[in-house]
Amino acid sequence: MAETKPVLIAGGGIGGLAVALGLAQRGIRSILLEKASTLGEIGAGIQLGPNAFHAFDYLGVGEAARNMAVYIDQLRLMDALTAEEITHIDLGDSFRTRFGNPYAVVHRGDLHGVFLRACQSHELVELRVSSEVVGYEQDGLSVTAKLGDGERITGRLLIGADGLWSNIRKQVTADGPPRVSGHTTYRSVIPTEQMPEDLRWNAATLWAGPKCHIVHYPLSGWKVFNLVVTYHNDAPEPVAGKPVSEEEVMKGFRHVHERAQSIIRHGTNWKLWVLCDREPTEHWIDGRVVLLGDAAHPMLQYFAQGACQAMEDAVCLSHMLAHHDDPAAALEAYRIRRFPRTARVQLMSRAIGEHVYHPAGEHARIRNAVMSAKSQEEWCDDIAWLYGGTGLLA
Repeated sequence: MAETKPVLIAGGGIGGLAVALGLAQRGIRSILLEKASTLGEIGAGIQLGPNAFHAFDYLGVGEAARNMAVYIDQLRLMDALTAEEITHIDLGDSFRTRFGNPYAVVHRGDLHGVFLRACQSHELVELRVSSEVVGYEQDGLSVTAKLGDGERITGRLLIGADGLWSNIRKQVTADGPPRVSGHTTYRSVIPTEQMPEDLRWNAATLWAGPKCHIVHYPLSGWKVFNLVVTYHNDAPEPVAGKPVSEEEVMKGFRHVHERAQSIIRHGTNWKLWVLCDREPTEHWIDGRVVLLGDAAHPMLQYFAQGACQAMEDAVCLSHMLAHHDDPAAALEAYRIRRFPRTARVQLMSRAIGEHVYHPAGEHARIRNAVMSAKSQEEWCDDIAWLYGGTGLLA
């Protein structure tokens, strides 16, 4: 792209920083506009499939990302009623050879920091805080971001990477608020020495129970365990980061095995989120404005792919902008490449929640029978479409 105006990016999360870095590495200047007063990430752990490492390498932060990750041995599925293992997927040499990269877990803030430091050190990335983009105008040749304080900034393109409640999406699609799933997630981080010793597994472990589940895995060099528990309680409206008591958390888990309950009792400083997503839509583009990450395709957590798909978006969009002189052609090439894949992850995330994480009775028994019968090779075959992706290849 020969135009000299910068690309504007609304949102300083992982997706926004990743696309800024991808553009910079291809000689394209950007201005990133973050509404918060500082650049940082809330939340705790996230899981990174091999496709995330493909993206790290493309974006030039592979070594830094690998250095702060915790490499786990297994994805482990437990029955929360019986405390027995249903199945596991080994993530060792055979898995890494198959997909060309490892599976790992990281603290969200650590991963955000990798991208933030890379952007701060690149002369083609300008980072601005206290700069919420509330809307935009365009004239066919440029786009002007309108900030909450009245300032206006003009660029060649505007990328909406401003998350689930994206102001940019409101103008691009005008499709209303996100869909409330009715699932409430409670999060805690506990010191490793407080985790029950017999559960300090080097695994991303899921305890699946009727209308509830528990996930835990080690973080930050094994200093802490990330603990995320979810209860399908038909919560009616969005909530984000509300402090709650252990007693409230336990309400949704009194029917599961004592061993599973004991994990929750070790959590402290619980906070809750009511999970939301959206129906897939192909409407990501409005002239010189395009959506990325959760602004384009918010998804439930059940595939552990939200950050991974945002990074894939960043890879694809920066690649297309570097290889097309016509901005419209670049944005359309990005949308065509990314929409089918992200829509599949959105819809399958819902299905996994229903059929793997939360079933009861006969439904759960069928799940156990089907999943325990699969070989390691069959598991890898099932997930090859996801973990083999790069952002450039579907």
